[in-house]
Amino acid sequence: MEKRKISSALISVYHKEGLEAIVRKLHDLGVALYSTGGTQKYIESLDVPVHRVEDLTGYPSILDGRVKTLHPKVFGGILARREDNHLAQLKQYEIPSLDVVIVDLYPFEETVAQTDDESQIIEKIDIGGISLIRAAAKNYKDVLIVPSQETYGPFLDLLNSGEGSTGLDDRQWFATKAFEVSSHYDYHIHKFFARKEEKRPFKQSIHSSTPLRYGENPHQEAAFFGDLEVLFSKLGGKELSFNNLVDVDAAINLMAEFRDEPPTFAVLKHTNACGVATRDTILEAWEAALAGDPVSAFGGILIANDTIDLQTAEAIDKIFYEVVIAPDYTTDAQEYLMQKKKRVLLRLHAYPREKKVFKSILNGVIEQDADLLMETAADLKTVTVQAPTGKEIDDLVFANKCVKHLKSNGIALVKDRQLVGMGCGQTSRVDALKQAILKARTFNLPLEGAVMASDAFFPFPDCVEIADQAGVTAVIQPGGSIKDQLSIDYCNAHRMSMVFTGHRHFKH
Repeated sequence: MEKRKISSALISVYHKEGLEAIVRKLHDLGVALYSTGGTQKYIESLDVPVHRVEDLTGYPSILDGRVKTLHPKVFGGILARREDNHLAQLKQYEIPSLDVVIVDLYPFEETVAQTDDESQIIEKIDIGGISLIRAAAKNYKDVLIVPSQETYGPFLDLLNSGEGSTGLDDRQWFATKAFEVSSHYDYHIHKFFARKEEKRPFKQSIHSSTPLRYGENPHQEAAFFGDLEVLFSKLGGKELSFNNLVDVDAAINLMAEFRDEPPTFAVLKHTNACGVATRDTILEAWEAALAGDPVSAFGGILIANDTIDLQTAEAIDKIFYEVVIAPDYTTDAQEYLMQKKKRVLLRLHAYPREKKVFKSILNGVIEQDADLLMETAADLKTVTVQAPTGKEIDDLVFANKCVKHLKSNGIALVKDRQLVGMGCGQTSRVDALKQAILKARTFNLPLEGAVMASDAFFPFPDCVEIADQAGVTAVIQPGGSIKDQLSIDYCNAHRMSMVFTGHRHFKH
């Protein structure tokens, strides 16, 4: 591993904490130091000699500090390869070679979080610093870059162990960190400028990841990229796992359909709703949702669209669950639920507003518009002789909201604003329906007068026939099959009503 002796270093940082030990070690090693502005004054305050960059360049810091290091006498010393041709040019133009560059960027991300003043934010876009980082990292074969306060420690360790020399592997490691820093910095600048664009391209910073305990299974490592605090705050419980986050995402997106409805509760397992109900009180909604499938509710994700009170908290705490989510909790309910230290308690601040969704696949990522469409009663087109009653329409709209969030092929059976049976993730729609009917009968939930929702059209009349025999009286589906009329004819012959939405809600 080729060693390079450190003879000179350029230091220009925003955060000074942790810098003193580095400066003193470099001085002890006989390294010539170059610096600018506040960093130069800081080094001088340590009684350590330092060369002013403005003496090197012949120019003072100008434009309110916007231009200090942007000069060939600085960048030449960083970018020059330690080869005869480049070294001869450095000598010709009296440019000192720079072996180490230590930079800590202006706190752009922190400034955005602290103020809406655009002029303050713009001034925290570092130009010279990011240029120094990229230049030194590019020339890592000869130069070592220390690109952030987080790398002060590793660099000091290297100085102590290497006694002023660096190896190629060392320089490459720091260069890798440098491009992590620069990509993270650019990500947040782009995020700020693109904040008003409806269709932002997918970008994420590898610095923004939160390590998770493991992935879907214990042998898989996992991390989350993003800002959970925008959507909810964690009031108590263990750290959210990969599977928890996937389920929480499904729960919040489902409940977004009911955000403006009366008290509604949902229970989800493996991203699918096994219980959903709307009632006059949140306790009644919980009881009805749980009744939809009390077995699957074990270890599930619970979500409400209204404040959870103590009575409801005591009721839900009778079962084992992983996470409970609500827009708020009464003080006594929150205290009660937090007694079990491992159960995760989330306060929902907002529903997701992203208009794009992404999924890793093969060797890349696929993108699509988020399915933000949800049909209302006014959007329904009656295609049978018998029209649905007002009560049936309410249940049909409810069922359509539920089935939209079930894995395809999906069927939702609803009666009195309660999910009484569901089938999901089946390879045929008939199987999904049979699963939904079995669920309802297993838990003694009535199907007489229930309605059925399908996430996609019926290619044959078999599903409406099976549903009719189970007691279903009204059906909601997208329509669009070349054999739609067969299902319509069956409904007409058996006094069932059917409405089309015109929109499919596949969920793979």
